[in-house]
Amino acid sequence: MSLARIVAAACAALMLLAAAPLRAAPETDAKQSEFERMLKKYLAAHPEAIQEALDTLAARKAAAKTEQQKATIKANGGELFSSPRQVTLGNHTGDVTLVEFFDYNCGYCKRALSDLLELMKNDPKLKVVLKEFPVLGPGSLDAAKVAVAVRMQDAGARYLAFHRKLLENRGHNDKARALAAAEEAGFDMALLERDMASEEVTKSLDESTRLGRALAINGTPSYVVGERVVIGALGEQVLKESISAARK
Repeated sequence: MSLARIVAAACAALMLLAAAPLRAAPETDAKQSEFERMLKKYLAAHPEAIQEALDTLAARKAAAKTEQQKATIKANGGELFSSPRQVTLGNHTGDVTLVEFFDYNCGYCKRALSDLLELMKNDPKLKVVLKEFPVLGPGSLDAAKVAVAVRMQDAGARYLAFHRKLLENRGHNDKARALAAAEEAGFDMALLERDMASEEVTKSLDESTRLGRALAINGTPSYVVGERVVIGALGEQVLKESISAARK
C-alpha cells in the first residue's frame, strides 16, 4: 500500500472514530486498536515512510509559503520596487529588479557584497534596490538611521561608497562608525545630523521592516527577484539563476 493510501486510510479511520456515537465506545476502541496495530506494523516494515511523510509536509509548507510570498510581492510591488524611500543602483530602467534586505552587522551580508557588485558590473540590464533591515540590535538600527540620512543627500555613487565602507568593515557597525563612513564618503555632516532626526528616517525604516515581515523574511541578506524570495547568502550563481528565471 502506498504512503498516500496509508495517510488517506488513517484520515478516514480517524473521521469514523470521531463520528462514532458515544454508546459504541467498545466497538470504537476495537477499531482504533486495530488501526493502530496495522499502522505500527506498516511503519515497522517501512520506516522510510515516516521521512517521506515529513518531506511531503515540508514541501507543502514551502509551496504554500512561496505562493503567499508571490501574493505579497504583487500586492506591494510599488513599495518593493519603486519606493521613493529606497536606494536604486545599477540600471534604473532595467528589465529585472533585485531587491536586497540587509543589516550592516550581518556577516553574511558582508560576504555577499561582492556578489552584488559583480552582478551590477556584469549585468547592464539589472536594477538593484537596497533596503535597510536592521535586525541585529541597537548598533544595526543606528547605522541604518545614518544610512537613510545618507540616502536623503545622495542615493547614487556616494551612497554606494558609504555602503561599501560599512559592509567592508570587519568590526561592529554602529552610529559612530556609520558617521565616520559618511564623512569619509564626503557627506555634509551637519545636514546629515539634522536629517537623522527627521520623520523621513522613521518612515523609511518602518516601510522596509513592514515589507520584510510581510514577506516572511527572517534573516539577512534576503532578496526579492521577480516573484521569488531568496533567503540567505547563497552565492552569485543562485542570484544569476533567479534573475534569468525572472527574465523568462
